[in-house]
Amino acid sequence: MPKSDFPCAGGTLSVGEVAKRSGVAVSTLHFYETRGLIRSLRTEGNQRRYPRGVLRRVAVIKVAQRTGIPLASIQEALTTLPDSRAPTAEEWSALSRTWQAELNERIRRLTQLRDQLDDCIGCGCLSLKTCPLRNPQDALGAQGAGARLLEANAD
Repeated sequence: MPKSDFPCAGGTLSVGEVAKRSGVAVSTLHFYETRGLIRSLRTEGNQRRYPRGVLRRVAVIKVAQRTGIPLASIQEALTTLPDSRAPTAEEWSALSRTWQAELNERIRRLTQLRDQLDDCIGCGCLSLKTCPLRNPQDALGAQGAGARLLEANAD
């Protein structure tokens, strides 16, 4: 292996190497670091050096973001993993279980939205006041929709 393919001294990677290998911009890595998602060491010249395990953390962050998991949830979950060593398979499994309920709830809401969207387009109301898709927290609008439903069933 040519010398240029080796990581920086001490088995660590520079921010540029992490960016290249992970497919994430340097600015994104800096952002992740400020949010506490990843950590770096500093050289005497104040340059960032990352342990090799950061590549796995960045991959997990990217996958989690792609599935729609908020960064705050990712940050909270990553605090359960060790900083000093690579996580075990059991630790990764525990982390993924923390997101399963959140993802299942998101799937449930998206399925409900999909099903309601068909009904909404068919109803033609286009009401900002009573539409459960446009204004889902409107309790008075829900009462009005319920009254219209009762009237429709009475006919």
